[in-house]
Amino acid sequence: MHRAGLSRLVGGRSAECGKMAAERQAGAGTEENKENKRPPAGKAGALGDTVGLEILQIIKESQQQHGMRHGDFQRYRYLLIILMDAERAWSYAMQLKMEANTEPRKRFHLLSRLRKAVKHGEELERLCDSDRVDAKTKLEAQAYSAYLNGMVQFEQQQWEEAMKAFNKCKTIYEKLASAFTDEQAVLYNQRVDEISPNIRYCAYNIGDKTAMDELMQMRLRTGGAEGMLAEKLEALISQTRAKQAATMSEVEWRGRTIPVKIDKVRIFLLGLSDTEAAIAQAEDEETKERLFESVLSECRDAIQGVREELRAEQRHRDGVIDGETGKVSTLQFLHSYLSYIKLSTAIHRNESMASALQKALLRQPQAEEDGKRNPRPQDLIRLYDIILQNLAELTQLPGLEEDQSFQKEIVLKTLVYKAYRCFFIAQSYVLVKKWSEALVLYDRVLKYAKEVRSGSSKGSLKDLPDVQELIKQVNAEKYSMQAAAILDPSNAHTQEISPSQTKDNKPLSDRLDNFSFDSSLVTKHARLVQFPPDFHPVPCKPLFFDLALNHVTLPSLEDKLEQKTKSGLTGYIKGIFGFRS
Repeated sequence: MHRAGLSRLVGGRSAECGKMAAERQAGAGTEENKENKRPPAGKAGALGDTVGLEILQIIKESQQQHGMRHGDFQRYRYLLIILMDAERAWSYAMQLKMEANTEPRKRFHLLSRLRKAVKHGEELERLCDSDRVDAKTKLEAQAYSAYLNGMVQFEQQQWEEAMKAFNKCKTIYEKLASAFTDEQAVLYNQRVDEISPNIRYCAYNIGDKTAMDELMQMRLRTGGAEGMLAEKLEALISQTRAKQAATMSEVEWRGRTIPVKIDKVRIFLLGLSDTEAAIAQAEDEETKERLFESVLSECRDAIQGVREELRAEQRHRDGVIDGETGKVSTLQFLHSYLSYIKLSTAIHRNESMASALQKALLRQPQAEEDGKRNPRPQDLIRLYDIILQNLAELTQLPGLEEDQSFQKEIVLKTLVYKAYRCFFIAQSYVLVKKWSEALVLYDRVLKYAKEVRSGSSKGSLKDLPDVQELIKQVNAEKYSMQAAAILDPSNAHTQEISPSQTKDNKPLSDRLDNFSFDSSLVTKHARLVQFPPDFHPVPCKPLFFDLALNHVTLPSLEDKLEQKTKSGLTGYIKGIFGFRS
């Protein structure tokens, strides 16, 4: 019956039924018989899937790496075969782990495969305990056996035994990592990082409550647990947040208290601060991007929950405006709050990506390899377009139309990102040597930057890109662009001064404020100033009129006039010597 079941297994979907019938009738067999009940090679456990194996290449590489190069046939015969048996049982257990989510009966087979892997691991450790095996291999065999043993205990929820096994494995790998400085040390440290969450989870189940915070931080930094810990950790975090959410009843935003009655929203708001802290501490852009996506995904789910409540509310009353207060309903305001979080997170994500692209643009350009092109200003323009679109959506959120401080803040942010978008558009024009367009856009950047500086208050720019640095960069780029435009050999054939400037024949001194492409400036007959200079009218010396004399009262001179009327020699002599009558 067992052979008949295996023959039916090759046929198609009826094979699975034949296998199950054969197993029921054959009863409990040896471990070898159980392994023979697997799908044949080429099926990989799923109908239609095929498996390839480079047999000769694997044989040659394995023989060269495991003793055959030096004629050590015994090492190749025993150690590698047992290690592969252990890995074979472990990989089958991991496959059953994934399938056990929909078929709980496969959990028993999972434990059987793990115990089989532990048995092979212990046999490997025993064989390595020989004088012919080096110390490094002995330590690795002990660590590998401890790791498999810890996985079995972990799956059986034997937390203390699992923790001891994992700690032993971690200690050995840490010592091995400290003894090497090459790629092997990197592998050891990676395994230590993989084991650490399992150890903290065991500690939490034993009674260490502080381990929960460490587990959540590990999950945020590494993007979630892997292997057997993933499902347990996600369930534990969900339970913990659900307990905390039971005590959360309201949230305050923009001067208004919003009651929160939806569990999905409560859980999201409780985990938001932890995720934001993890984003701030993330060291690489890949981790930041993953965390941003996690926040956006959870936020979308929370918004969907609020929308469902809003639809239910719409059935009981017309509109969402309160007749007494004139404000939007608390549920609609909660929807605006979650939308604000989603849009703000999207802005921060795009800003982070833009910052990374700017750093890449500043590096020395390299040749494109493996189909990956170097970043270009156009990539940044697209990101800033999305940011400006998100800012426009923020101004339309219900309940914030009359919030003047909020609207002013959005206008200020819009000007900042418009300035950066305009700057990179100018950079793209510089790359294709469109100097005039680039110069106009640089002036527009300075205009936006001045508006930001004049409209900003103290501390309002702390969360925005540095506008002052942008102004310095624009001024430097303008001078660099003008020099490149003058030295461009193709410029004389492609771009000249405008027809109006040619007709007026203005010298350079009369058009210093207007940048133009005049090829005559680099010749021996450059017209720099007007010569001879034009005549200019000069004002004449002004005339002064004594208008004050008309308002002066003069003394009386009548007595003098009487003396002048007297005649004779006596009067003349008295007048000379000053005698008066």
